Amino acid sequence: MAQNEDVFKKIVSHAKEYGFVFPSSDIYDGLGAVYDYGQNGVELKNNIKRYWWEAMTLLHENIVGIDSAIFMHPMIWKASGHVDAFNDPLIDNRDSKKRYRADVLIEDQLAKIDEKIDKEVAKAAKRFGESFDEAMFRQTNPRVLEYQGKRDALHARFEAALNANDLAELKQIILDEGIVDPISGTRNWTDVRQFNLMFKTQMGSSSDSTMDVYLRPETAQGIFVNFLNVQKTGRMRLPFGIAQIGKAFRNEIVARQFIFRMREFEQMEMQFFVRPGEELKWFDVWKKTRLAWHKALGLGDEKYRFHDHEKLAHYANAATDIEFQMPFGFKEVEGIHSRTNFDLSQHEKFSGKKIQYFDPELNESYTPYVIETSIGVDRMFLSVMCSSYEEQKLEGGDTRVVLHLPKALAPVKCAVLPLVKKDGLPEKAREIMNVLKFDFACRYDEKDSVGKRYRRMDAIGTPYCITVDGQTLDDNTVTLRDRDTMEQERVPIAELPARIGEACSLNNLLKKLG
Repeated sequence: MAQNEDVFKKIVSHAKEYGFVFPSSDIYDGLGAVYDYGQNGVELKNNIKRYWWEAMTLLHENIVGIDSAIFMHPMIWKASGHVDAFNDPLIDNRDSKKRYRADVLIEDQLAKIDEKIDKEVAKAAKRFGESFDEAMFRQTNPRVLEYQGKRDALHARFEAALNANDLAELKQIILDEGIVDPISGTRNWTDVRQFNLMFKTQMGSSSDSTMDVYLRPETAQGIFVNFLNVQKTGRMRLPFGIAQIGKAFRNEIVARQFIFRMREFEQMEMQFFVRPGEELKWFDVWKKTRLAWHKALGLGDEKYRFHDHEKLAHYANAATDIEFQMPFGFKEVEGIHSRTNFDLSQHEKFSGKKIQYFDPELNESYTPYVIETSIGVDRMFLSVMCSSYEEQKLEGGDTRVVLHLPKALAPVKCAVLPLVKKDGLPEKAREIMNVLKFDFACRYDEKDSVGKRYRRMDAIGTPYCITVDGQTLDDNTVTLRDRDTMEQERVPIAELPARIGEACSLNNLLKKLG
């Protein structure tokens, strides 16, 4: 785990050094849990969003997109339950003066027990070699069974406290487990209390006409309140979906692990409206569909898993997370929820407007049920960065840092490099740039040795480097270097658009899903 933490620190440092992610307000010593995307980061982020958007709106004839406002009528958040119930259990350590989420402290304790079990399994696997039966070992080894018993008991107690919203019991679990503050090392905890995560501000031109409004904590409500607008103007028939990408804001108690948990973040959400009674069928469909979207990137199928929710939200009848193996463990990158008809029914109740769908096949009106898929852009960005980063040892003792980004997502698709800054090579390189730049994000670089330029391009994940040399002037061929294999081959300039296009096309990713 310590080694993984070291790698994660290197990834965070790399992200800043190479223009992917900067601490926000950096010259003023930053702002907690707020980040800016740099010149390479914004391109990678936009490519992720484009991959999601086109997978939703191009591959599904019955899914359309909207872009709703961040500011919304405050009654929307009353209807959705966010004003009264959008809380996290907060606990403070009196000695360090630091604030924590009580549930996260207990989840970390469960993870520590899992680590102990995994260490026992790993030691046994090393000892017994190929003859090792992991399933049998987990079922029979006394130490593993002891750890598993403790974990199951803690998990059951934790789940019961969450479902009962028993804050006193959450504190008692923390005390009974001997959980200490990681900074002070003490167990001097306050009581657990609820903390609302919404940011509040005022809207109005004068002091006596202002009203409280909120920065939206999710983008989903903008879809729900526009359900009839989209359904009627688009003449949509069930089942159909509405997709949206946008900013959301949460005053997180524990904002940590770089861009994994931030106070200002971006979501890609799709709400899929279905007939009542068909929601669990569509829940399974969207679980498979969304997992396939992730796996198509080639980051490693073994790095994904489903995690069903311990505690269902009050509006849900099924919920699962797609978790990805980050350097700091399996963490949620996407949630898939069967939200029943809660949201539309609540908005109908609070607005006084009828929000129902007339089904021509059944000849009746009803409130549709909803399947939600919600993915954090920033978490997706982080999972791509973490799985792509490699410190590679080369022949001769050299090393390089390379980002094996999915080629369709790479911020720069190719770099054009004149071997020297004379003899007409820069001019020829510029000619090639002027052909390629209409189809691909290209970068021109003539500074330093070509080896150093290769390393710079490896570090930002550029799939191809095109080197222009003396032979280019004679026969219109260039050296095309592959980022991952570092293999080089002579390629006619005329073939470059097709070669790069085939390897870096977003369409190839989409066709895996189609």
